[in-house]
Amino acid sequence: MKTYYRSIEELETAPVVQELDDGRHETDRRDFLKLAGFSLAALGAAACQRPVAEKAIPYLTTPEEIVPGRAYYLASTCHGCPARCGILVKCRDGRPIKIEGNPDHPLSSGGVCAVGQAMVLGLYDSLRLGAPVLQGKASDWKSVDTFIAQKLATAKRVRVVSSTLTSSTTNRVIDDFLARFEDGKHVIYDMPSCSAIADAHEQTHGVRAVPHYRFDKADVIVSVDADFLGTWISPVEFTKQRSSRRNAASMNWHAQLEGRMSLTGSNADQRLRIDPRYTGLILTHLAVLLGAPDNGMAPLPFKPIILERIAQRLRNAKGASLVVCGSTRLEDQILTNAINELLGNYGATLDIVAPSYQRQGSDRDLAQLVADLADVDALFILGCNPVYDLPNGDEVARQLAPVPLVVTFASHADETSKHAHAVCPDHHPLESWDDSEPVAGVYAVTQPAIAPLRNTRAAIESFATWSGKRDTAYNFIKSQFAGDWDKTLHDGYALRHPERSEGSPNAQRHRNLSPVLASAAQDDGKFTLVLYPTISMLDGRHAHNGWLHELPDPISKITWGNYACISPATAKKLTLSDGDVVQISNVELPAFVQPGQHDNVVAIALGYGRIGTDRFAKTGPRWLLRQTFLKPGETVGTRVVQLANHDRVTITRTGRKNLLASTQLHSSMEGRAPVEETTLTESRTSNEQQAPSNSSLWPTKPKGEHQWALVVDLTKCTGCSACVIACQAENNVPVVGKDEVVREREMHWIRIDRYYSGEGDDVSAVHQPLMCMHCSNAPCETVCPVLATVHSSDGLNQQIYNRCVGTRYCANNCPFKVRRFNWFDYPHEDRFANLALNPDVVVRSRGVMEKCSMCVQRIEEARIEAKQRGGAIPDGAIRMACEQSCPADAIVFGDLNDPKSRISAARKDRRHYRLLEELNVQPAVGYLKLVRNA
Repeated sequence: MKTYYRSIEELETAPVVQELDDGRHETDRRDFLKLAGFSLAALGAAACQRPVAEKAIPYLTTPEEIVPGRAYYLASTCHGCPARCGILVKCRDGRPIKIEGNPDHPLSSGGVCAVGQAMVLGLYDSLRLGAPVLQGKASDWKSVDTFIAQKLATAKRVRVVSSTLTSSTTNRVIDDFLARFEDGKHVIYDMPSCSAIADAHEQTHGVRAVPHYRFDKADVIVSVDADFLGTWISPVEFTKQRSSRRNAASMNWHAQLEGRMSLTGSNADQRLRIDPRYTGLILTHLAVLLGAPDNGMAPLPFKPIILERIAQRLRNAKGASLVVCGSTRLEDQILTNAINELLGNYGATLDIVAPSYQRQGSDRDLAQLVADLADVDALFILGCNPVYDLPNGDEVARQLAPVPLVVTFASHADETSKHAHAVCPDHHPLESWDDSEPVAGVYAVTQPAIAPLRNTRAAIESFATWSGKRDTAYNFIKSQFAGDWDKTLHDGYALRHPERSEGSPNAQRHRNLSPVLASAAQDDGKFTLVLYPTISMLDGRHAHNGWLHELPDPISKITWGNYACISPATAKKLTLSDGDVVQISNVELPAFVQPGQHDNVVAIALGYGRIGTDRFAKTGPRWLLRQTFLKPGETVGTRVVQLANHDRVTITRTGRKNLLASTQLHSSMEGRAPVEETTLTESRTSNEQQAPSNSSLWPTKPKGEHQWALVVDLTKCTGCSACVIACQAENNVPVVGKDEVVREREMHWIRIDRYYSGEGDDVSAVHQPLMCMHCSNAPCETVCPVLATVHSSDGLNQQIYNRCVGTRYCANNCPFKVRRFNWFDYPHEDRFANLALNPDVVVRSRGVMEKCSMCVQRIEEARIEAKQRGGAIPDGAIRMACEQSCPADAIVFGDLNDPKSRISAARKDRRHYRLLEELNVQPAVGYLKLVRNA
């Protein structure tokens, strides 16, 4: 039987009950009485104040499509990253309040990631630029346009630099703008870069493009350092594809070779720790095992039998296998192409004829731009932040000084906008008209869900104005869909036959490989540096979103900042523990001991250290013992992209400590069995039946018309955390700040427990979402002295907020530790941020207990609609916020009283089990065992 643990400390020591206070907040009796007296006085003063007057102003003329108090949905496209997933924007009374996945979208199929869910909070960010900026001062559009026109009148060499733009309309308008000049060019780059993939295909297939990968068609997947379930190219699409093959009938096999423990690696059937220096050598060995010529190679850094078994599986799945690589080295990607060619995968599991346009950046073009900056007359920067993004950003900043005209379209004051002559803030995506073609043949539309909240202007309109072709973004976009505009607007997308390249790019043009024959450099006492994006910050574009900063990392469970991940063996060798500050080159970061990481690797997250993030110093409750973790001018986390210039780094102790806001040991179930795991063979042959319910002293509760229940399939769940942000957006869960997270007071209604098993080279991980279990024999209900938590006839454990007096007996009695005590009235002074609140869910006050309600507001809405129709609630009509967003389709909700429902089928599955069954609390939430294809 496997032993599961959540941290190195939990592995090495017996579980103990940890005190809330970590010793940083020592208070003697005299100080406590002073503070308590002050708090009571403040409370009394607040009670004497008059309530704030509120007014309800009705529509003078009600819009035809809006019914006051009822939600309506608009099909649109997510702009959280270049993947461009399809979304439905839920609006109430003219304002967006929630992002849902578009179930009909051909790529994302209803899934949406944490970043996409958090777009709503970004829309109502009060620190977004409210007007154009000229020469460092707030201005107006007429003045800015006049200034830019004067500068462009004599310009010859003009450059537009942007991140990947999947919008054909925006690209066309930019091309028209650049055509006015003697030397105009559009330069595209991505961070992190996928340029090597496109460059490799230009050499091997004659087409510079990133293939469209089809993980759903692969029986065997081998990923070499590509976190395709986390942040690589199109993770929601890839998660949806993978989950369709994670069932007993057609389960694929997935091997992950990587240096750090990634989200994808934690979900692999077989995981192998490697030093990224050896990626080319490993791919060369694999190519030779699959039939490439052997010109003599250095030995592998691990037992050859492991790679031979992987190669055998690939040979047995020719034409139905897929090898992907996340390396940024061209030679590694050429080898990957050769392997896929040897396996006959082109045209089957990856397509270069109808490729992906989600990553179009070119490292060569970017390097040329930086080299030519001194001779550029005008530079326009769209959707990127080169001074922050690039390893040589400081040098880029110096080179911008002599450029006669620098214009950015930044939504916030950022590292690059400080060096710009004009800042022309673009609309937020939820205020915009736009189009996109993320994959050849899939055209999507972005439509505004609300009128612009600021004096911003669409970038497409700005370029058109400066080209002398002033028009609205709506007209530009509509012209692209003239024939099927209404249907496209309704559906959010349109499918067309992609333009085909001449010849057959799916056939490799030449087979001349450049194998990596020699081994990497010998051990020199340094560590291989791995810089990676997180699921929340990505390249740093979401650094102003509090929801995403407080989202625990799926692997480390750390919030509010980045850190240097090192392996347990390395930590022991260097006598380091969690929070010890180390120096890596000229950067200082706290260390974090990460099981499953290669001993020669140090891994650090990108996207942190953005200017302006000192705004979060005020995040959290105002109380006397609060600790401020940010000083004016400081940033959340540390900028580390400059370390990309170092392949090998040293780690030096500083002797200081920096407390990590980690949730990995919070809400422990004290060693009781959390997860159950099996193999594919065992799941197919096992005759194990569900254990009958234990006898109970509880009286049998009468069942109502419905019996709501929920099941999570651990085989499909990847731990991506989209459900956590979906629940936060749906249920008005507050952001509490780093100090409160350190005190174990985070408020998320869903937590995702991550458990490790194994040690050293054999570490695997399991992700288990936990919310209120809605127990039939709920221990919390028996101890509440005011009946604030009661059981409904349809199986829900209900929390009555206006009865709760905050005794916290229920939380102490909950064996699952899924209840959250609201210690404070969290600030709601920001009138813009308050627009993100869901009016269907009450904002809780200080001193009450809260927890998952099973989205009772959605249940009641469906009940009312069914009553109006005069029929029953159909299966699937109610979808929890967590279920709706899940890219892996791992969550199923429904009525157990319906024997034909999906939830009834899931409950009858032989893999079904409930947590702590021995306690006989009879949870309404169950799980399907994790199945690994071992």
